Amino acid sequence: MLLDAASLYFRAFYGVPTSVTTPDGRPINAVRGFLDMTARLVATQAPDRLVACWDDDWRPAFRVEALPSYKAHRLSSDGGEETPDELGPQVPVLVEVLAAAGLARVGAPGYEADDVIGTLATRARGPVDVVTGDRDLFQLVDDARGVRVLYTARGISDLEFVDEAAVTARYGIPGRAYADFAVLRGDPSDGLPGVAGVGAKTAAALINEFGDLAGIRAAAARTVVPKPPLTTAVLKKLHAASDYLDAAPVVVAVVTGLDLPAVEGTLPRAPADPGALAALAEAHGLQSSLSRLGAALGWPDGVLG
Repeated sequence: MLLDAASLYFRAFYGVPTSVTTPDGRPINAVRGFLDMTARLVATQAPDRLVACWDDDWRPAFRVEALPSYKAHRLSSDGGEETPDELGPQVPVLVEVLAAAGLARVGAPGYEADDVIGTLATRARGPVDVVTGDRDLFQLVDDARGVRVLYTARGISDLEFVDEAAVTARYGIPGRAYADFAVLRGDPSDGLPGVAGVGAKTAAALINEFGDLAGIRAAAARTVVPKPPLTTAVLKKLHAASDYLDAAPVVVAVVTGLDLPAVEGTLPRAPADPGALAALAEAHGLQSSLSRLGAALGWPDGVLG
């Protein structure tokens, strides 16, 4: 099980009220929510390995160079990611808690969690569940290899299990064609404009007719007599978006070949550092959430004191 960590702690922050605080009154809702979600996932899905995948760079330079609008609407005045004031200080606490608990956490300098997930999912020797609220990761689904997405749009208690058939049912495209579909349609949440005037229906029709983005562009280049789905209007839109179509695949495609260290992600049967975890639990009021996580992981009773 690969967790899109930022997706989950943002969801936790907005799903758990900021009135959930540490003993000295600081918000701890994102950490509590993340731990509770992880406990529920372990209890209900029973993974044998789990890795929290981290955004070491939420807006990598190579993607911004290709498409300057990429996530530009999320930039704060200091050039970082716009994050609620109450959330920022909680992220380092979560890092400490995961380390003390013994749960694997992996990031890669210059890359997003998506790329870490893509790399670990690609090199895994068995089935993989990717837990995320980000549709970009639908491009990783692979029935033959057992890679699916546990989509959190409705919350952890109502996961949507996304395999190739689910992608087809939702978008009317082949199961592993999501990246090219997203390039054509666009995604405002990532600052991805798409091809102006080409919506989801036309994008799906083009993919189904020509297979992928390369096939669509090749057909557009050689078409003399327009016919659906390459009508005169669609041809004009594709030609007008030529520069965008050159750049966008670099932005949308998840990197699957990062040079990551070996990571087992074996579920810890006891905390890696019980003393540190107990101190963190007391300092931040995490006893109940860590007790639920410990129960899901099968930790011995009283391990937190």
